[in-house]
Amino acid sequence: MLIAERVQTIADTLTPAERRLVKEIIAKPRDVALGTAGELARRTGVHEATASRLARKLGFETYAGFRDAIRDEFIVKTDPALRVRRTLETSRGHGMLEMLVQQEIEALTRLSSYVDEERLAAAAAALSDRRRIFIFARGNAETLAVLMNRRLRRMAFETVLVCGDSRDIAEQILSMGPDDALLVFAFRRQPRAYAPLIERAGKVGAVSVVVSGTVGPSLSPKADHLLAAPRAGDADAFQTLTVPMAICNGLILSMAQSDEVRSLSNLEQLGELIGELEGR
Repeated sequence: MLIAERVQTIADTLTPAERRLVKEIIAKPRDVALGTAGELARRTGVHEATASRLARKLGFETYAGFRDAIRDEFIVKTDPALRVRRTLETSRGHGMLEMLVQQEIEALTRLSSYVDEERLAAAAAALSDRRRIFIFARGNAETLAVLMNRRLRRMAFETVLVCGDSRDIAEQILSMGPDDALLVFAFRRQPRAYAPLIERAGKVGAVSVVVSGTVGPSLSPKADHLLAAPRAGDADAFQTLTVPMAICNGLILSMAQSDEVRSLSNLEQLGELIGELEGR
């Protein structure tokens, strides 16, 4: 079982300190795999015993065993990313734009280590089979919600953009049923409405898909499908949406590929309608 999957199984029992450890592990697995429990604890501001306790919660007898599993899962798989990192470090300049580009390259290079084709295809298939797709996001992630809403509508999927205050959200998801899907974006922390939304989807039989960053494995309750990968930039400072946008693009293309005839037909009709409306 993958580290992220192990975390998901115990997400409901994680303490705030353990959640901080999880975010650090997912964001910087190489540093964790090559360091000690004490070093990890100091970086995250928790007691060393917390790191050892988390390792045991995840099913490892010792922290050393946990660290070895991280090494085997992440360092071996991300070797190309490490080579890119070393190349970038030797050629790094001082320009802001260049720094951002280098960070994006590094983050995108390691994306497939967190979200593989099988996981992406499973989430795409889950969304494709549903009558309506409810989409929820807060903060900067709302940009991705709007993007997905628009692209899904272009492919003739019926969507509901969930937004507003608690009363608005309640009214919008009231009709959610077993033929529907819930797509949620969650990054720096678990949104207040996250748990009620996932619980509602589970109660009515709707499938749930979450696109997230380092906080993903510790989200509670867990979704049916989790697509989580670290974003570019410092986890405690400025971060971009390039990685989750790549995940969104992957979802859209996978959904289109699963029913290419339908997708192309709808896009052709869309082009014709646009032309008619513009008076072509």
